[in-house]
Amino acid sequence: MKHFLTGFDWSSEDMLNLLDLARDMKKDPAKYRSDLLGKSIVILFEKPSLRTRTTFDIAMSRLGGHALYLDQQNGAIGKRETVKDYARNLSRWTDGIVARVFRHDTIEELARYGTVPVVNALCDLYHPGQALADFQTVREHYDDLSKVKLAYFGDGNNVTNSLLITGAKLGATVTAVCPKGYGPDVQIYEKALEIASKTGAKLTVTDDVDAVKGYDVAYTDTWVSMGDDTPLDAVRARYMKYQINRELLERTGISWVLHCQPAHREYEITSEIMDGPMSLVYDQAENRMHVHAAILSTLLNQVRS
Repeated sequence: MKHFLTGFDWSSEDMLNLLDLARDMKKDPAKYRSDLLGKSIVILFEKPSLRTRTTFDIAMSRLGGHALYLDQQNGAIGKRETVKDYARNLSRWTDGIVARVFRHDTIEELARYGTVPVVNALCDLYHPGQALADFQTVREHYDDLSKVKLAYFGDGNNVTNSLLITGAKLGATVTAVCPKGYGPDVQIYEKALEIASKTGAKLTVTDDVDAVKGYDVAYTDTWVSMGDDTPLDAVRARYMKYQINRELLERTGISWVLHCQPAHREYEITSEIMDGPMSLVYDQAENRMHVHAAILSTLLNQVRS
């Protein structure tokens, strides 16, 4: 059975097919209104969410299915009941599990013990659906993703990891511009480099803003990941040189801006840029719904061997 856990588990062809399906779903949603008729998913979240929860729920509804949201009011996953029992019980009632969790181990356990497809809606290491929606947004402006150059600025986190993986699969150029010691996961980066060597993608990690002059897209995320209580002002000095603002965009010649949100305005990005004509932030947020619909359709309609 196919799951959607890291991005490594899907081929380049798989990803391009997902992007094609998402584009068609966005263009002609009525064509898919019965695609998942009679099917249901559970949206199992340990972390708060606006975009991910909403877009998975509405995507399922637009495909004719039903989504049930479960938070932690009934007890934390793995504490009140084991992850194994969560997976086995939910598999008896639903056609798929969408989970946003603190640890990737939890996602792996859900997939190991469940008997339905599992979708990683964010963990400490990966955010694969986000990265696909990001490249879907870029693809609306550049037909050939292998010619796109994307620069990520700021803290190397789960989003950074997934951008590198997805960029490697799609043959793009992705550079993570991060302070020394705060880049993406080294093992994930090295594994993505192996893929890039086969697809023609170019991946780089640097702390030099000037290394991305002439790139097409600037991307940023919060400087403090979800669940980390460190005040933003405490890390401001570390990351301020990587803020996406008018000066940085003029310095690099970058044309478009992405942010996966929630955004801390005037920290990692200025309001002038986020609300300006170079911003694709809200297109990016909308495309989460279409990409999530494509993921659900593909997984829940797969033929089991």
